Amino acid sequence: MSKITAAITAVGGYVPDYVLSNEILETMVDTNDEWITARTGIKERRILKDKDKGTSFLAIQAAKNLLKKNNTDPKEIDMIVMATATPDMPVAVTGSYVATKIGAENAFSYDLMAACSSFLFGMSVAAKYIESGRYKKVLLIGADKMSSIIDYKDRTTCIIFGDGAGAALFEPNYEGLGLQDELLRTDGSGRESLKIDAGGSLLPASAETVENNQHVVFQDGKTVFKFAVSKMADVSEQIMQRNNLTGDDVSWLVPHQANKRIIDATSRRMNLPQDKVMLNIHRYGNTTSATLPLCLFDYENQLKKGDNIVFAAFGGGFTWGSIYVKWAYDPKQ
Repeated sequence: MSKITAAITAVGGYVPDYVLSNEILETMVDTNDEWITARTGIKERRILKDKDKGTSFLAIQAAKNLLKKNNTDPKEIDMIVMATATPDMPVAVTGSYVATKIGAENAFSYDLMAACSSFLFGMSVAAKYIESGRYKKVLLIGADKMSSIIDYKDRTTCIIFGDGAGAALFEPNYEGLGLQDELLRTDGSGRESLKIDAGGSLLPASAETVENNQHVVFQDGKTVFKFAVSKMADVSEQIMQRNNLTGDDVSWLVPHQANKRIIDATSRRMNLPQDKVMLNIHRYGNTTSATLPLCLFDYENQLKKGDNIVFAAFGGGFTWGSIYVKWAYDPKQ
């Protein structure tokens, strides 16, 4: 029997309707469009305004989009990996709720949290289940309602993040297409540089933590930027060297959309021209777990069977990594 590889066979995506532009942010905090664009490359981001909707809503929409586009029966899905940094609530698994709501009644599911690297690490997990031969359809969803954990008075974070979701279906492949190699890394020394202080077991929620505004994202921007620039570029270059790939061999870089300058640094190290770099940060900002699948969602019709694609991400923890994939299908009509 030929070797099973895990290939992405369909993608889906969803972003909320409300657009939070740089111009609107100018009225909320001391910033301006020129400053935000120069430092991040972001022009606007999408926000889920509904108070009664959480990350699960975004995930459900992206999953439904994928199922409809690919004409897939949700009952055929064996497993759902829900990559998110903003689950609906603690303890009750968001992935289980999403599975039920999309009709994936035969699937088991769980949440995977690795900050902005959640979807990348999820790709590794989904691939392993497929490669085992036991599972035929694994749905990986990356979704975050970042607006729920952002302080819109903090100009260092509120300009960066947006809400969104993306999904990818993994299935067995016997032509050697799909996930080829991965380099995944973590370093706990970065714990204090990108975090939410309260709400976990270390500092449970209390009247005091709410009063002290400790339930929103804190980021030491300089430290995170410096670490991200070097680490994301390092692993992307290493995975190319390990697989004897040159810039000419790589069809696309799918980079985490955190900052245009980090993306540029990574593509330069890979010797890739700008037209081989997937970019939508200007439209969505940093959607955390949703950045990579939303890139696939936006660029799907430009991808061809056999394309060499390098994924790269960096997130809190710190977490980072790179994955090399051979694309498995031509544009669908």
